[in-house]
Amino acid sequence: MNATAAPEGTAPLILPTCKPDAQKCLDRIDAWFCQEIIDRPPVRFYHHNIEYENAQQLDTGRWATLEDRWFDAEYQIDAFEASIAGRTFHGETFPVFWPNLGPNVYSAFYGGRLDFAEVTSWYEPVVETPEDLGALGEDFRGNRYFRKLEEMTRLALERCGGRYWVGYSDFHPSLDCVAAWRGPTALLEDMMAEPESLAPLSRLAVRDFHAIFDHFDAMAKAAGHPSITWLGIPSYPGKLHIPSCDLSSMISTPLFEEFSLPSLKHECEGMHHNIYHVDGPGVARHLDVLLAMPEIHAIQWVQGMTTDTPILQWVPLIRRVQAAGKSIVVDLQLAELEEFMSRVRPEGIFLCVDVPEGSEKDVLKKLQRWK
Repeated sequence: MNATAAPEGTAPLILPTCKPDAQKCLDRIDAWFCQEIIDRPPVRFYHHNIEYENAQQLDTGRWATLEDRWFDAEYQIDAFEASIAGRTFHGETFPVFWPNLGPNVYSAFYGGRLDFAEVTSWYEPVVETPEDLGALGEDFRGNRYFRKLEEMTRLALERCGGRYWVGYSDFHPSLDCVAAWRGPTALLEDMMAEPESLAPLSRLAVRDFHAIFDHFDAMAKAAGHPSITWLGIPSYPGKLHIPSCDLSSMISTPLFEEFSLPSLKHECEGMHHNIYHVDGPGVARHLDVLLAMPEIHAIQWVQGMTTDTPILQWVPLIRRVQAAGKSIVVDLQLAELEEFMSRVRPEGIFLCVDVPEGSEKDVLKKLQRWK
């Protein structure tokens, strides 16, 4: 797929049997990372956060608690396989099972407890003072959440039979991890009152990141699967990471550079592709810092809801990203597509658009005319 040398233990890439055009799609994505076009920009036919929109009632005859349902690895894979049965995957939409215990699972590798809701989970802060790490464990390998993700990954790789790819979970190390351990309000107060006291937490929040990432990446690569997660964009044989810092929507750019940037640079080391998750205008205040980083190859732009839509108001931001030589992932509505195409050049654009079933081919033809 790309020129990166395959690490030892990497098997030849397996393409999903339900996607006969998969290699061409991978070629488009490689071109996208370089702000180039083969025949059209890549497009994914579902919108951001769609996985959080399908809440199901708890079957108390099968599970006593929501946590039991989340921890039922067989059920999680059964449900995924049922969701892709008979589907046609148009454009750069791929069938991907990624083991998921919620966005704070990385924080929970070190202690504390996840509280599970229907479609997400929450982490209750456990660190009372930033210097006291007594509530956090040292060895993530024995942690129940880490072991559960291992089980889900292993089982999915055994069952997939070439029908779909198995990705890695949603990892949030660095400052967002510290915010989970300490609590966002307390962390912001620490930044103002005792910034030096945060050093132990900051070090722990990234200390094992590459060991954790590489562990799951090696499981996938040994089975011929790419580096891929919830965003659905693959890298092979390279490694793809989606760094983020949602807490940065609450802090100034100088504070972002002081408290987030060092960890971010550490996260990005050794990755072949880094797509930074910019979650709304608050995070976008740091965009110039992110665009200046050679380690960041692309931006995922999430414009938010209500007054932050439609996408057309963010055309200047999208052009800034393109002008910096970075690629960008953009969510938009089908009704916005024509005008968006008239105002933005296609190089470096990866579209995510939710369309009525049967409309995908018309959109693909339209994108081939985008010059």
